[in-house]
Amino acid sequence: MITSEQAGRLIDISAVRTAHTLSDVEKLVEYAREYKFINVHTLPCWTGILAEMLKSVPDVYVGAPVGFPSGGHRTEVKLEEARLLLADGVQEMDIVMNVGRFMNKEYDFVLSELRQIIDITPEDVLTKVIIEINVLSDNEMERACELVIDSGADFVKTGTGWVSGDANIKRIKKIKKICGSRIKVKAAGGIRKPQEFIELCDMGVERMGINTKSAIKIVEHFR
Repeated sequence: MITSEQAGRLIDISAVRTAHTLSDVEKLVEYAREYKFINVHTLPCWTGILAEMLKSVPDVYVGAPVGFPSGGHRTEVKLEEARLLLADGVQEMDIVMNVGRFMNKEYDFVLSELRQIIDITPEDVLTKVIIEINVLSDNEMERACELVIDSGADFVKTGTGWVSGDANIKRIKKIKKICGSRIKVKAAGGIRKPQEFIELCDMGVERMGINTKSAIKIVEHFR
């Protein structure tokens, strides 16, 4: 059986909604300290502040998104956002793929954009590319995974959590089969129950983005 601390080391928690304030960020840091969550993720305006807060919290990493939540920003904007996040001390960047251009079959554009962002990212900063599977067919999902692998990213991430959908256990299983050992997988969106967490662990998912309330319940389940 997995321990509560091991569970926490698989979970990213976040405050990335429109109304989240500094007090929400402060609460996240305290939850990460108590439950050993591996990553705290905030909107870019809080990244520098978060990095300062986490200096006193060992083994908890500073996370932030690029091109969030739509992925439809101009490439130049995404690149500048990534540069500023790096300057602010980000340690893990979740990059939203340009899903619209991808669905328009502009694969060269999408791959080029991802590579440009990843090329300016130091090796010690993890990159996770969000493909938003709740708007993709299975064939599109497979093609998106291949593009992310080709980009040199560290993770394929399933979604932003801003598009409605459940935990997608069956589809994530397909993603793990596609990706194999070539790239890690972060499952995000709709993961609420310990049983879903266990199923994802059993299939080898390396990281999960879970809303804080559910994340705490899941960790406490293993205590």
